[in-house]
Amino acid sequence: MSGFGKLQFPITPLNTNWSCLFYRYGNTSEMIPVSTPALLGNEAAYVRDCIESGWISSAGGYLERFEQSWAQYCGMKHGIAVSSGTAALQICGDALGLEPGDEVIMPSFTIISCVLAVVRAGAIPVLVDCDAETYCIDVELVAAAITPRTRAIMPVHIYGHPADMDALWSLAERHGIAIIEDAAQAHGSEYCSRRSAEDQWRRCGSLGTLAVFSFYGNKLVTTGEGGMVLTNSDQLAQRCRSLRNLGFQPQRFRHDELGYNFRMTNIQAALGVAQVERIADTLVSKRSIGAQYNALLATVSTLKVPTVRNWARVNYWMYAVVLTDAADMDAVGFAVQLRDRGVDSRPFFMGLHEQPVLRQRGLIRELRLPVTERLYRRGLYLPSGPALTTAQIEYVASAVKDILA
Repeated sequence: MSGFGKLQFPITPLNTNWSCLFYRYGNTSEMIPVSTPALLGNEAAYVRDCIESGWISSAGGYLERFEQSWAQYCGMKHGIAVSSGTAALQICGDALGLEPGDEVIMPSFTIISCVLAVVRAGAIPVLVDCDAETYCIDVELVAAAITPRTRAIMPVHIYGHPADMDALWSLAERHGIAIIEDAAQAHGSEYCSRRSAEDQWRRCGSLGTLAVFSFYGNKLVTTGEGGMVLTNSDQLAQRCRSLRNLGFQPQRFRHDELGYNFRMTNIQAALGVAQVERIADTLVSKRSIGAQYNALLATVSTLKVPTVRNWARVNYWMYAVVLTDAADMDAVGFAVQLRDRGVDSRPFFMGLHEQPVLRQRGLIRELRLPVTERLYRRGLYLPSGPALTTAQIEYVASAVKDILA
């Protein structure tokens, strides 16, 4: 538990209310924002070209270019662009044929999108705690959670730090189960496999049976809203393409299964093509932001800054910090004081095992997952967008030091 100190309960009440911040501070125009996209390349030109061509819906040349360029960048054969990362997770579950009673192991410390695809298939989410340093799924707990009903493991690369995949691959191979890799926050992040004599670095998005990305407005590659499934399987790719498009088969308007309208538009894909062209520059910018924060906040003893394992190359999607036990406030109190100084922030995920909607439906049994619970109550992320300036970073760091001094 290095970096956390002694775990204590209760840390704060379960109904910790972040909404008070947003009601109190409705106008954030004067704030340093958590994230602003960097649209510095061919975005406007490609969108204009798309509009002038008339191909503005869910067909057109930019869709194919976006799918191919992102799949190639990540090292995968197929890319299937969809309307959101949540939609991508949904069609992954359907493509794998999840059925009632099947189990999918996932971290509790993640966004609710991860559980939706499982629950809506009638399958059972099996929630485990996360690693106290990387905040990614605890691989030892995954091994203990596998049963004969386990169909898949869903690791999530939290805040851009890769999950430790070696052990998960071994488990998947031993038990014949799939890996749904949630790389929604890990554009450009890399993982080093140590399973062979030589270390092998691979980009996130190439580490699962199926991999999922989000292109929401705060991601390193954004289409405003949007997502993509990556896979090397011809069969799974064909299934995903059908599922995103109402279950259409080669014979149009004949349906052998129920699909979804999860299509991405050509306009969104035009944005995506331009964003992929700049991914190398965006990564340099984001990693510089992380390095600057690391240097400026290194001496703040009541704050845990991000840990980076030597087998990971992170993208610093969000600069995530956690208050130690020595801090005399929780994350909500910290966020209020940051807001008073003109700095916006966002809370960490509430653990899925504590989500009221899942408890009310009887989908989650009583669990105590101490790392996940503590992160929710003690963690937040600071302004981290690629458009952030050095002056803004220095101001944010100064505000943090002023509050925690």
